[in-house]
Amino acid sequence: MSEVETVVPAPRAGAEDGRGRIPHVPGFAHHAHTAGAGRRRAQESPKAEGKALRSRFPRSSHDSLLLSGDRPDAVRAVEESNAGRVPELVPIRVGRMAASPFAFLRGSAGLMAHDLVGTPVTGVGAQICGDAHAANFGLYGDARGNLVIDLNDFDETATGPWEWDVKRLAASLVLAGREAGADEHTCRAAAFDAVGAYRRTMRLLAKLPVLDAWNAIADEELVSHADAHDLAGALERVSEKARNNTSARFAAKATEQKEDGTRSFVDALPVLRRVTDSEAAAVAASLEPYLRSLPEDRIPLLARYAIHDVAFRVVGTGSVGTRSYVVLLLDHRGEPLVLQVKEARPSALLPHLAKAGFKTPEPGHEGRRVVLGQKRMQVVSDILLGWTTVGELPYQVRQFRNRKGSVDPAALAADQLDDYGRMTGALLARAHAHSVDPRLIAGYCGKNEELDEAVAAFAVTYADRMEADHAVLAAAVRDGRIAAEVGV
Repeated sequence: MSEVETVVPAPRAGAEDGRGRIPHVPGFAHHAHTAGAGRRRAQESPKAEGKALRSRFPRSSHDSLLLSGDRPDAVRAVEESNAGRVPELVPIRVGRMAASPFAFLRGSAGLMAHDLVGTPVTGVGAQICGDAHAANFGLYGDARGNLVIDLNDFDETATGPWEWDVKRLAASLVLAGREAGADEHTCRAAAFDAVGAYRRTMRLLAKLPVLDAWNAIADEELVSHADAHDLAGALERVSEKARNNTSARFAAKATEQKEDGTRSFVDALPVLRRVTDSEAAAVAASLEPYLRSLPEDRIPLLARYAIHDVAFRVVGTGSVGTRSYVVLLLDHRGEPLVLQVKEARPSALLPHLAKAGFKTPEPGHEGRRVVLGQKRMQVVSDILLGWTTVGELPYQVRQFRNRKGSVDPAALAADQLDDYGRMTGALLARAHAHSVDPRLIAGYCGKNEELDEAVAAFAVTYADRMEADHAVLAAAVRDGRIAAEVGV
């Protein structure tokens, strides 16, 4: 008997329609689900399963926020999240978080995860961003230099409750609106509209053929789909800036040409600084194992570049204090490509996932976690995404200044904030639908606005909580109880 015959049974008599000839193959849906009444039941079952969850976790219950007695205060939470970071950079991080309540939320994904454990969790898991606040969406370039818009920060990504991303986005919109000077009705409406767009987009994806749903909502259709027409002008202005935000532009500002024709980074303290020869050599050497994390077809591309210099560069708000390098590569014409080699710490959500009923992942390379999570959520990802290790620490590697651009939600006009909420809500639904059947979440979310109302109410309550936490941190900075460098 051949190997094929041991795997595929012989056709049964009377099986003219092909059913029963092909065994179930792990990793695929059972073939019986694709024929006749079986198909109808299969298509409805995830939706029915989602609807059934409403009896255990009413959609209206998502307005609740019950803070635990062991919740750390703002100062302790910040200090705990600073553990393991570069000590001299910690005051910069504190200063950036103390700038506003919205900035405080941006740097406190772990504290919010602690709080979300006490909120309703349906148990439906997805690959979540873990830090899906309103400033973590933006533009970047694809392989051909075209601009796409999506989630663009995955340091905290994990398999977890889809609701956590939705609630973080909603709360961040309220805080961004308040910072922009919008009234409370406008801020709440932005949160409400973000959840509504998430729900409607998930319902749309649930109705489409699977392959169409996977690639749905092309970026040129996003404004129309999200009814975000008031935002179109702002997006175009950001796009114009993003097209010029390239490695070449960064290298022109951050490097100088030497007499031998090579280029090297120039100190721009405290944000950019040169490193010792041994540190530069360690980072450069880490690019060899990085190559092994890439698809093989990328290797000839990078083989045409030579490594010229390495510098340390401070990044982000929540990421400040992590070790992050920029590596200058030049091709045969002297044209630059800059890679970022950024430390990948364990997700801030990790201590809280088990309490929410999710399996704690096995320890692994944190850079790999970030990269794979990003690829699972984005429609198009940086073609040079990979991971490596420098010393004993894990890092992710990506293109630096890859035509990146972003809308500052805290600078939007009042009539643009709800448009931005709808756009980001739609993008978040698309990202989640890559790892969880959209029929399941759509079945839970339903047709009416019950979930939208509940999460919007939660968002306002949590924004108030963040303002109180920020006030505690700001007072500690003023009193000298915690060191901060403001305005850096």
